[in-house]
Amino acid sequence: MCRSCGAIVGAGQLHCSVCGASTTAQTNRAPAPAPANNPPPPDKETVRFARAVLNRPYKFTIALLVANLFVFMLMWGMSGLTFRALLEPFPEPVLLVFGAQVNYLINAPNNQWWRLVTPMFVHVEVIHLMMNMFSLLILGPFVEKLYGSAKFVVFWVACGIAGSIATYLTLRPSLGEGYFGSFIFRSSDGPAAGASGALFGLVGVLFVFGIKYRHELPEGFKRVFGTGLLPIIFINLFIGFVGRSFIGNAAHLGGLFAGAALAVFVDFRRPGVRAGITTAWRALQVLSLALIALGAYKVVRNFGRPLPVMVSKNQNGNSRAFPAYVGAMNKLQEKVAAVIHKNDLTDLAAITDQAMQAPVPDERAAELRTRLVAILAKLAAAAAEASPPPENSAGRPPVLDQKLMDELDAWRKDYNDWLKNAIKTYATTS
Repeated sequence: MCRSCGAIVGAGQLHCSVCGASTTAQTNRAPAPAPANNPPPPDKETVRFARAVLNRPYKFTIALLVANLFVFMLMWGMSGLTFRALLEPFPEPVLLVFGAQVNYLINAPNNQWWRLVTPMFVHVEVIHLMMNMFSLLILGPFVEKLYGSAKFVVFWVACGIAGSIATYLTLRPSLGEGYFGSFIFRSSDGPAAGASGALFGLVGVLFVFGIKYRHELPEGFKRVFGTGLLPIIFINLFIGFVGRSFIGNAAHLGGLFAGAALAVFVDFRRPGVRAGITTAWRALQVLSLALIALGAYKVVRNFGRPLPVMVSKNQNGNSRAFPAYVGAMNKLQEKVAAVIHKNDLTDLAAITDQAMQAPVPDERAAELRTRLVAILAKLAAAAAEASPPPENSAGRPPVLDQKLMDELDAWRKDYNDWLKNAIKTYATTS
């Protein structure tokens, strides 16, 4: 660690890459002759700049990290607290309950506008969370130390919302085809979640910071920020292009451009200047935190309510949606039977996701699907607690609560009643 500025120095490195100070320990022995190309000692202004910036706190970076971990633990708890649930993507109902973004819930008549704010605290699975939180630990302290906590919070919320708006606007099924169309545009209204938009916003802030203040920054800062971030930006865009079928590139680009635009007009906290924060920035910080709190309140308030679903608007009384829905429900019922009689949990998430993505012919069908998915989740939790079957023998069925079996029987009766009427309504039209 550098004794002048506190930055981390690599093993064998003779000078700090941030402030340029020598890392050679001083001893009583005569110093070794300096090499001919030894750089001059760092000037006091460079050391003062590095010390003033690197010694600042970054408490809101840690607060955001803890908030993301807390939400993820709640989502894991709702998914069963099993190792399988930790590694696989969370079911779509869990993502939607905790505030993931889908356009049809934001649009009228649902008007759940807060889903433009809450997705930055929702993650699909543990790898998604770990990648984003690692990036937050790398980028967040730099932005918060350079600009101060008030501006950092505003940057995070504004860039996260910008990413959500970009995701909302790029739902264009007619344009989401081909290599380049699918890179930005979405062809289906699936759940969108993650802090990537806000994180790319921090990259945009540091990129503009390095260019805007390149004439007054120490050499080490010039190499880290500004054009030094171009390789990271291009690598992430390439990864987004390769994984365009499941990566929200519109959110990345929306956050990146929002962060860059903010940094163009916002000054950073210069070392040596009195660390007073203007009333306007403090007010914006409070407003940003209030917006996050309001989004959390909306999530909690709607937690126990059934989720509105997007009903397909096909010709002839939704007859095209009917067979796809029934097929998905048949597979879901087969999985229920496999869990009850064989303790079979294979492909559980895939079958559930397929059922949730199937078109829905009417509101009653959506309600029945939601009920069966909830019952299957309870059955899976009971099966996970059952003892594993001996090798080369039939699976040992789980011990089931009679109330759960009664709930399943009631669902089957309701589903069969709906199916009889639905066949008359949908299957007879062509």
